[in-house]
Amino acid sequence: MSSTTPTPPPPFPEDPASDGSLTERRKAQTRLHIARTAAALFVRNGLRATRAEDIAHAAGVAPRTFYRYFPTKEEAIGPLYALGARRWVDAVRTAPAGTPLPRVLEEAARYALTPGRGVSEESWNWVRTLIRLAADNPALGRVWAEACRAADRHLAEALAHRLTGGAPPPPDADVAARSRLCFAASVAGAAVRTAMESWAAGDGPAEGPDGPAELAAANLSALRDFPWDAVVGEP
Repeated sequence: MSSTTPTPPPPFPEDPASDGSLTERRKAQTRLHIARTAAALFVRNGLRATRAEDIAHAAGVAPRTFYRYFPTKEEAIGPLYALGARRWVDAVRTAPAGTPLPRVLEEAARYALTPGRGVSEESWNWVRTLIRLAADNPALGRVWAEACRAADRHLAEALAHRLTGGAPPPPDADVAARSRLCFAASVAGAAVRTAMESWAAGDGPAEGPDGPAELAAANLSALRDFPWDAVVGEP
């Protein structure tokens, strides 16, 4: 394996740590730098041929530093998976007030999954490879699955925030209402996840009717008649 530092995937979203202490921001930047380096090596050389020590060397950190951030080489990709999911959840959270939720979900998916709207076309080729690797490797698949589960939890919080006008749900909110909220978030998350996985399994472009954005929007149409008014308790 070449010792040359690999070119990182071109512009994936940048470090999410915009708040917190300087130390926390630096740690987040290091995590993302290692993740980008791992992605470059996995795409270039394959998962099996890449060792944690190779990632550490290419990232310019000591192996012990790598293991301080990530227990395994597969988990080094987690921050990139999480960043992609966060873009869609953030788009849901920041959509204009009063917009119907089905429209919010569909437009957020189009924003997060359309090449050129924060993530370049070239980066989508990297995304395809990383999702394919997750499908073929159980350890990496678990990292992808956990990123998706975390995204569902964050999406449920974003939906609750919109449904309550920014107020936290009451502590004694109906259990059935909370269950419906989590169910809706899981269905919406699955709509996006299956769109991305279906697109990644083929060789088509990231734009157009068979791209992840339009596939996800079509999947999300299943939630247009969902009883949103019933998914949170009375404030």
